Formats: sequence, structure tokens, C-alpha cells
Amino acid sequence: QVQLVESGGGLVQPGGSLRLSCAASGSIFSLYAMNWYRQAPGKQRELVAQITSGGSTNYADSVKGRFTISRDNAKNAVDLQMNSLKPEDTAVYLCNARYDIRNYWGQGTQVTVSS
Repeated sequence: QVQLVESGGGLVQPGGSLRLSCAASGSIFSLYAMNWYRQAPGKQRELVAQITSGGSTNYADSVKGRFTISRDNAKNAVDLQMNSLKPEDTAVYLCNARYDIRNYWGQGTQVTVSS
């Protein structure tokens, strides 16, 4: 079992930055692939960024060059640095941990990009 708690969301102006954090507990964190998803009202949940247990990363085309995912296995944490934010980045951002058949979700944190 893995428990995930996101933090760091909020209201930011277009062009601004936010850093989201996801704290994990309850299992061997280093084994898990960690992902950030987002879901905007009326839209499907979208994979934003992922980092494997080995540290390889992958990003949605819409955030490449603006977002950076990182993990600290010693702290059981994964972060998402978001720069040059756009109004279309507004969504609930959810942390996800995946290993074998295990798949866990956090509750999400709201990010609103608006002037």
C-alpha cells in the first residue's frame, strides 16, 4: 500500500511558476514509476510527466520544455517544476505511483493559471 499526498498548488499568473510535491509513504518508493496527471473540468485525465524507477523521464508534448519531473528516493518524494505556465495548464494535478499491478493515486492539488 502506498499513500500519496500532493502539495504546492495554487493561483499563479500566466508566465509564472509553481512547484508541486508528492510525498509517498507505506512501501518501497524506489521501485515505483511515478507520474503526474492532470484533469481539467470536462476533459479526460491527461498524463503530464513520468519518471521511472531508474530515473528516465517522459513528458506530454504540451509541457515539454516547461515542466520538469524529479524524484528523491531518500525522501520518498517526487516533484513537478512548472514554468511558463499558461491558462490551459489549469487543472487538478494528481500524483500516481505504479509498480507491477499496483496503482495508487493521491487526492490532487488545484493549479489555476489566471490573470
